[in-house]
Amino acid sequence: MPTVGSTVARREGRTDVSDDGSVRAVRDGAVLHLTLDRPERRNSLSHSMTDALVEVLTAAATDDTLRALHITGEGDDFCAGADWVATSAGGQERSDPGKGTGTHERPRTADLVRRIPHTSHRVIELLHGIHLPVVCSVRGWAVGLGCNLALVADFAVAADDAVFWEPFIARGFSPDSGASWLLPRLIGVARAKRMLLLGEKVNAADAAEWGLIHRAVPRDALDATVAELLTRLADGPTVALGLAKQAIHHGQHTTLGATMTQELFNLELSCRTSDFKEGLAAFQERRAPDFRGR
Repeated sequence: MPTVGSTVARREGRTDVSDDGSVRAVRDGAVLHLTLDRPERRNSLSHSMTDALVEVLTAAATDDTLRALHITGEGDDFCAGADWVATSAGGQERSDPGKGTGTHERPRTADLVRRIPHTSHRVIELLHGIHLPVVCSVRGWAVGLGCNLALVADFAVAADDAVFWEPFIARGFSPDSGASWLLPRLIGVARAKRMLLLGEKVNAADAAEWGLIHRAVPRDALDATVAELLTRLADGPTVALGLAKQAIHHGQHTTLGATMTQELFNLELSCRTSDFKEGLAAFQERRAPDFRGR
């Protein structure tokens, strides 16, 4: 895996880094921590930040030494979504705080259809498909693409001040970044329509009660709660965890028989790991297993 520092450093070389923000990545043992770092814009994702996420997640997916992934936002908010102000202001005079006024070339027709599958949609696909367990810690706003980043994680833990919002319709366009796939599966069609068609905001307590997220905790308990969860996941049988995650996702769009067939293939693979042998030995010796992710 390329060092994450190289990804960040390349962004730091930009003269407009304060506008574009960055994705900070820090490795702590077998856990990779990604921080969306653009707090002055509620960590809304610029094009360069989205590109950085694609690059880092692609590398993480093939790094056998990683065992868990953590995503959070710098400051008071998780992520206010994609930076649509910058994307949609093309060809118009605008005056944004700290940006001045200027004319920008309008993107060509079908720009979104051509570009988004390789940027924001690719981020969602990578988080969904990666065989590492993914944990998001959410403070403040999780909006649009930012909301979907949290929802596609295996475990989203939210502070009690967090708000989940899908404002696509309120902005005049239809949902993207997997919202119409994620929400009905997590909370059912009726509640998904409340969020997507009516634009209802959902607080952390309701999100946890609905099954939208893993857990809501007091703000001052968020870091400790997430750290405990990451430790538990990183100490687990990494291959078996990844295969179980893959089987759950596979079972969402196929039959029971096909799911059990997939489970058999996954079982065959997991039974060949060193962690399987350790788990069996620990059971026989009546002790806690010492999994190594192999």
